Amino acid sequence: MSVRIIAGQWRSRQLEVPEALGLRPTPNRVRETLFNWLMDDVVGAHCLDAFAGSGALGFEALSRGADHVTFIDSNPQVIKHLRATGDLLKTTQASYLLGSFPEKIKLSEQFDIVFLDPPFHQGLIEPSLQFLVQSNLLKPRALIYVEQEINAEHAHSNLACLKSKTTGQVSYSLWKA
Repeated sequence: MSVRIIAGQWRSRQLEVPEALGLRPTPNRVRETLFNWLMDDVVGAHCLDAFAGSGALGFEALSRGADHVTFIDSNPQVIKHLRATGDLLKTTQASYLLGSFPEKIKLSEQFDIVFLDPPFHQGLIEPSLQFLVQSNLLKPRALIYVEQEINAEHAHSNLACLKSKTTGQVSYSLWKA
């Protein structure tokens, strides 16, 4: 399986998706909508791809002009694959952390944009948002993309919902800190 970078310097590049249990890359149509929402914010941004998986969100952000993306995943093979993809794209604007977000992760920088697309049905959105706020990892007016199963809770404390959509069994939204 592969995903396609939609726009930017790596437009139309196919990125291989590693074989990993529960990995479901954000579909092209959803990514296109998301990056239309982020159009004025991604250039120069420092981004966190907290449940990186295929890396489609983070590499799309880099392709469109983000300054840096920190990729986090709990699967060592996925991190190895993300590093190989970064090497293939010849980017030095990415860092890769092995660990389970939000626990067992130490981050010191603040982020402009955070991508939260965790495995479904595990209740990881709210603890992740609380961790981001309590650890002071969000810059003022940071944007947080949330992708989750369609019947999941949508009320996220202390955040304002800017946009939201549903496609199939997936609900996705953009929030402002």
